[in-house]
Amino acid sequence: MHAAVSMPMPERYYKLLHDLQAMDFVLVELTLYLDTHPGDMAALQQYNQFAAARRQLSMTFEHEFGPLKPFGQSFSRAPWEWNNGPWPWQV
Repeated sequence: MHAAVSMPMPERYYKLLHDLQAMDFVLVELTLYLDTHPGDMAALQQYNQFAAARRQLSMTFEHEFGPLKPFGQSFSRAPWEWNNGPWPWQV
């Protein structure tokens, strides 16, 4: 079992994680809007821009701090990184 990490992570870790959470919020809201307004091309363009930016930001985060998601949704360098903490939901 993985124990909580007692030492804080670098400030950049928290900044990137905060930015990912903000983008996730925007993407959820745009998804809900597009569910009821599927023909809104401006909203669809905005959704795709945020999706691309989120993908890039998550790649940056994972490159610097390790995987965000398990089960093949994120790549891992060698050695296996998933055991390294803290996990994003632990901070």
